[in-house]
Amino acid sequence: MNSPSSVTPIHFGTDGWRAVIADGFTFHNLDRVAQATADFWKSHPVDGARKTIIVGYDRRFLSDQFGRRVAEVLAGNDFQVLLSDCAAPTPAISFAVKMKKASGGVMITASHNPAIFNGYKLKAYYGGSAEPSLCQAVEKLIDQNPVRVAKTDAVDVVSRLRLDSGRIELCDFRPAHYKAIKKLVDYKLIAQSKLRFAHDALFGVGAGCFDDLLRGTTCRVTTLNGNHDPNFGGINPEPIALNYARSSAWLKKHPHDFCLVTDGDADRIGGMDGRGRPLTTHQIICLLLHHFIVNRRGGGRVVKALTTTSMVDKMCAHYGLELVETGVGFKYICAEMLKGNVLIGFEESGGVGFPDLMPERDGIAAGMMLLELLATERVSVNELLKRLVRQFGPHHYARLDTAFPLEKRAALMEYCKSNPPAKLAGSPLAAVKSFDGVKFVAQNSAWLMLRGSGTEPVLRIYAEANSAAHARALIADGVRITKHV
Repeated sequence: MNSPSSVTPIHFGTDGWRAVIADGFTFHNLDRVAQATADFWKSHPVDGARKTIIVGYDRRFLSDQFGRRVAEVLAGNDFQVLLSDCAAPTPAISFAVKMKKASGGVMITASHNPAIFNGYKLKAYYGGSAEPSLCQAVEKLIDQNPVRVAKTDAVDVVSRLRLDSGRIELCDFRPAHYKAIKKLVDYKLIAQSKLRFAHDALFGVGAGCFDDLLRGTTCRVTTLNGNHDPNFGGINPEPIALNYARSSAWLKKHPHDFCLVTDGDADRIGGMDGRGRPLTTHQIICLLLHHFIVNRRGGGRVVKALTTTSMVDKMCAHYGLELVETGVGFKYICAEMLKGNVLIGFEESGGVGFPDLMPERDGIAAGMMLLELLATERVSVNELLKRLVRQFGPHHYARLDTAFPLEKRAALMEYCKSNPPAKLAGSPLAAVKSFDGVKFVAQNSAWLMLRGSGTEPVLRIYAEANSAAHARALIADGVRITKHV
């Protein structure tokens, strides 16, 4: 074991552990985390689960080698390991955990973060994000036992060879995931729709997924930014308008019916209209909720993270559906899904989950569901959005991430709770929510929220109002609030 003074502290954030490659994210530190993971699952066996762990990885620099190393440590601790034979979407790994009845899973990915990062996501036996208590337990076990590593041949993971340890087997997890998605959606309707759409993969593992899913159908798929580039073309692989410039310019010259966007590990969804005009993740969320309620005639609870548009609140009230708000992080939405009777769950970052598939966000399944919506309604996405605005009013969202000292965060949250504004964008204050950051909500549904990053000295300020000007003004109000501590 290492002495505490000689090692890098490792802390799990909202969705696992993340660090800069070759700085905090090293093979040595990965060994420590993988051993702690093995120690946890050995001491906390899951009833009815096999002593098997699923391991996957994305397209980032060294991700395949990091994934192999995790597999070797888990195998060295007497687990049977099913290791992905290629870079694969996070939801495909999560689905494999559920279907293989594995004890859990590990995904090597930093999702939508900059290329200098890599990360380690824990998946629980049910095929969703590990609950906070599991992550905390693994963190506490770091450096409690020496690292045990299985002996293997130095074969390339894409060779499909069985590794000599006998406890590591290479698998392609994507076909089973695709098959489940085809059952989730009305695949026949989509296949016959003749939709002509683009998919911006943002250089991530989603590249080629929709081609594979819709091969042999009447749909025409154009994949953009699909080549393997660990630098992600100089952008962050996050489904926001800032990262769409290249594909947006292309779509203006080559119009399509729609453009889907997936993030670096394909667990989040974004989009553009057919001429490259970006859609917000909030708009996509509302389109999907409309589809589930009106076209699919679904019922049950709707679960959203606090930072998601209040149009969802209005839609649920209008259709008589129970709405549950959670903290930020899909693990909280997952927890609600595990309780049952959930129609759909989503978060501001573009994570959308379908309980009938698994309690996990899935950008590929969300993309297919959007295609089902377009195949059903047979009108443009812009017309669908106009209808929602006519029915529920305009909703304009803004967000600012700003540096803020960690040591001042607690004082800021206390100040916010003790000194709420009387009005937001001219509307009287209706509620203050403080179970994850502090959120002020006005009577007209405008809102302002301040919340710290899970692991960094960064403060996130979110706002929504009935005009872009009001949303920007609320962000400025949030900045002014930070000056009081």
